[in-house]
Amino acid sequence: MTDTNTEKLQKVLARAGYGSRREMETAISAGRIKVNGQVAKLGDRVGSRDRVALDDRAINLRAVEEVPRRVIMYNKPEGELCTRKDPEGRRTVFERLPRLKGERWIAIGRLDINTSGLLLFTTDGELANRLMHPSHQIEREYAVRVMGEVKREHVVAMVEGVMLEDGPARFSDVQEFGGEGINTWFHVVILEGRNREVRRLWESQGLTVSRLKRVRYGNIFLDKRAKAGEWTEMTQDEIDELSNLAGLEPRKVPELTPDEKNRWSRDKNKRRPVTAMKKPRRPRRQDS
Repeated sequence: MTDTNTEKLQKVLARAGYGSRREMETAISAGRIKVNGQVAKLGDRVGSRDRVALDDRAINLRAVEEVPRRVIMYNKPEGELCTRKDPEGRRTVFERLPRLKGERWIAIGRLDINTSGLLLFTTDGELANRLMHPSHQIEREYAVRVMGEVKREHVVAMVEGVMLEDGPARFSDVQEFGGEGINTWFHVVILEGRNREVRRLWESQGLTVSRLKRVRYGNIFLDKRAKAGEWTEMTQDEIDELSNLAGLEPRKVPELTPDEKNRWSRDKNKRRPVTAMKKPRRPRRQDS
């Protein structure tokens, strides 16, 4: 009997925590995934009765409600890379994250090496995909220290839109927070996560960003109690709010096994609740 309740292979694998949709599409194209003993190809769909293997290791395609959706917040310091491995041996954000068994952390967006602040990681590739996709218009807020004289026409231009080398870009909001000397702090909001977009928008006006920190992603603010280089586990209520923002149904997390409880009890001082708000308020001005 044919299983008519099927989904795209990369979507199922991402939701099960084996990587983002893009990573799973790359794995399929590379021939690393088999379905029922045959090498899979992009466009394949699978159901609950199909046998799936990644690098010849069988994958348990658990029902959606049985897959826990986990999210942590990380306070990224400057100097760390948003990559799993660096050929030059530089520190990466993944080195500090708690270890998982049978799953992997998927970064929700990226920050460049000179940008600090809020990074979210999840085990759910579908959640990551929705929160990053431009069509969902998820707000990202940054505290920016700008060097130089910022004129009203500069701000107006960046809000109305500027043509960059990879297409038009704009801030949906710009607020000044004062400063000293030639440096002024602003908070800006963008609705997508293109490479160095915030910096390039300011550079288009002949201005230089001397410091950049992400302080909000969607309805999640950077928790000031989490020091640079530390991660914070989000509560189930906070994960549900984030899921709703992405248009996904909340899930009930199964009871952790003793091994899982031991693993997640490490670094208790780093596991403080994240501040998730239904009606975001603007963070206080950053000290220069």
